[in-house]
Amino acid sequence: AAAESENPEKAVAKAANSVILRIAIFFVGSVFLVVTILPWDFAKTGQHSASPFVAAFTEMGIPYADHIMNAVVLTAVLSCLNSGMYTASRMLFVLAARREAPQRLVNVTKRGVAAVAILASSVVGFLCVIAAAVSPDRVFLFLLNSSGAVILFVYLLIALSQIRLRNRTAPEKLVVKMWLFPVLSIIVVVAIVA
Repeated sequence: AAAESENPEKAVAKAANSVILRIAIFFVGSVFLVVTILPWDFAKTGQHSASPFVAAFTEMGIPYADHIMNAVVLTAVLSCLNSGMYTASRMLFVLAARREAPQRLVNVTKRGVAAVAILASSVVGFLCVIAAAVSPDRVFLFLLNSSGAVILFVYLLIALSQIRLRNRTAPEKLVVKMWLFPVLSIIVVVAIVA
């Protein structure tokens, strides 16, 4: 999406900084609240079958805590699905524009929607869901492990590319700069390889 924004330099920097703030608030903050609300021996009390968040809401006296958490989880899953659909269809569209995928994928509707690419991504998604339903133990674990490995590999290539290309670029041409370069990039590479 950065490539399509009006000012990619500012958009990428703003997005990177907002991710740090969001992780601090939504992940670290929520875990802090759970460990503050629940007793330290929570797992021994027999409530451990419930989600820690449901248990925390119940401890606070909030009715229908399990339904609230189901709604939150469903919203998060749909958000991830939407993001994945956008990414997959956008990748197919770009590959077709570069003549590295079937040319029908580059077609857009009158409103500028890459409907064929979205449909192709949806079909693959439904096939994965069907395969996971047929063989849940093997297919789901394969999809989970392979997607994690691919994500790590992509981030490894990004870090290596940044180390190599930043040294080739004149400092005045760099608009968005990685913090603590090159130390942080090298730590990321070592951590991913480990």
